[in-house]
Amino acid sequence: MFKLSEIKELVKLIDSTSVHELEIENEGARLLIRKPGKPEVVTVTAAPAVHTYMPAPSPAAAQPAAVGAAAAPAAAAPAAAAEKDNLHRIVSPMVGTFYSSPSPEAGPYVNVGDRVGEKTVVCILEAMKLMNELEAEVRGEIVEVLVENGQLVEYGQPLFLVKPE
Repeated sequence: MFKLSEIKELVKLIDSTSVHELEIENEGARLLIRKPGKPEVVTVTAAPAVHTYMPAPSPAAAQPAAVGAAAAPAAAAPAAAAEKDNLHRIVSPMVGTFYSSPSPEAGPYVNVGDRVGEKTVVCILEAMKLMNELEAEVRGEIVEVLVENGQLVEYGQPLFLVKPE
């Protein structure tokens, strides 16, 4: 089985070299890292499941531009989008199941409004029966939790938005 820290280290290593693909097998698990532009991690087991993450279109993009007096509220949408662009996204480093707390009885690791540090655990990602703690890796305030407890997540899928300090 692969540890989250090992996968992160391999992705960094591949990203900093001219190697475009790396495949490793360990204890019945296969890890394939490809670098077409950004590294892609694909983990396959004996019974692979395919889950697709498609971000929902933003409401501002789905609606036509306002005309006349109604244009003022539409001007606020770009400001909100610009604010979101300044936020740090904590993304999933793997395909797995997102858990917001260490156990079903416990409260979540973090809530909206909580301050986090680089080593603050924000969630658990379960992959191949391994529970991997995910750290914030940035100092700031949790602005939004983008996934539900128990939800399947994809590699690179945003999980949290953090306003950096």
